[in-house]
Amino acid sequence: MTSLPAYERDARAVVLETLILRCAEEEGRPFAILEDTVFYPEGGGQPCDLGTLNGLAVVDVQKREGEIRHYLAATVPEGPASLRLDWPRRFDHMQQHTGQHLLTAVAQDQFHWETTAFHLGASVCDIELSAPSISPAEMARLEEAVAEEIRARREVTARWVSAEAYGQEAVRSRGLPVGHMGDIRLVQIAGLDLNTCGGTHLRHTGEIEALKLLGTESIRGGTRLFYVAGRRARLRLEVHEQRNTVLRTLLGAPDEDLVAALQIKLDQLLALERRGRKLEDELAEFQAAALAAQPGALAEAHFEGRDMAFLQKLARGTLALDAAKAVFLTADLGGQGIFLLSAGQGSRLDVPVAGKAVAAILGAKGGGAGKSFQGKVPNFKAREQALAALREMER
Repeated sequence: MTSLPAYERDARAVVLETLILRCAEEEGRPFAILEDTVFYPEGGGQPCDLGTLNGLAVVDVQKREGEIRHYLAATVPEGPASLRLDWPRRFDHMQQHTGQHLLTAVAQDQFHWETTAFHLGASVCDIELSAPSISPAEMARLEEAVAEEIRARREVTARWVSAEAYGQEAVRSRGLPVGHMGDIRLVQIAGLDLNTCGGTHLRHTGEIEALKLLGTESIRGGTRLFYVAGRRARLRLEVHEQRNTVLRTLLGAPDEDLVAALQIKLDQLLALERRGRKLEDELAEFQAAALAAQPGALAEAHFEGRDMAFLQKLARGTLALDAAKAVFLTADLGGQGIFLLSAGQGSRLDVPVAGKAVAAILGAKGGGAGKSFQGKVPNFKAREQALAALREMER
């Protein structure tokens, strides 16, 4: 490979004709080593580039043992290579990464918050700042200060310096990689920032377009600040507008009243849920009395649309009225069958033994201990057979 790969010589290069020098595999993953490349390998918080090599998908790009490995969807022979970069992905990364440099510089210069980490995610990016917390007012001021520098269209350039010259530069850096030797790459935002970085960047801050701060969370004594830049910000706004269009229709309210309208709906739903629980309690109380009044030592019932919590509540109510009884309750909840076998303190039924027998008859899975056994049932074709076996065991 030439002294500088194509992605460093020209971050806007999309195609390249080069040579495949060597092909191999790493843990079953085929990869190629090229004479030159437009594909940026993952590093410095920036994901790798993707694209094609001779029409074959490049699925990952990593630096390994001093070489850049292009992991491919299949093996390729050595020889000529035509590379095509996924440009929208690359430009998105350039917008997010340059946005991070700008955000870092403004946060440190105007707020004295040092950046300790950076992550360029698939949908949202974040930097970790040394600030214990960031208030909404501070976040608004930071965002406006960044916007001002975007409008200033400050030139962004990269250059290499020797280790000796690096010591004379006013560099804002979190430090060099462990074991780094040789020249050092510096990325500069004119009049604002000078930093060590190996990533790809825009030509000037105006190409960031916009940078929106999304929120914060506390982490390791500092604050993680989430953001999106460039096209991501526009796409995020588009999604919000589409969502608001649906909410306006559902709630019958304009944008500024959506939260209040939704709160009213939630309050109404909560009131209905409370009313439903009260009615269910009353129903369980009524049905418990009916079950307790059934003749014999075993009471049984089947329900549609009831869950296990209801069956347990009904069993407790029944046995509270007649502790000498055992109850066998089944229910079908959206195609899923369930059963509960429970016995009062005065019942002679050996519930663990009876429960296993019932589960075997029903083809069910379940378990329990003491006076209760429950499980899931594929169907209730053998319910009457299970009930007959229980009555036989109760005698």
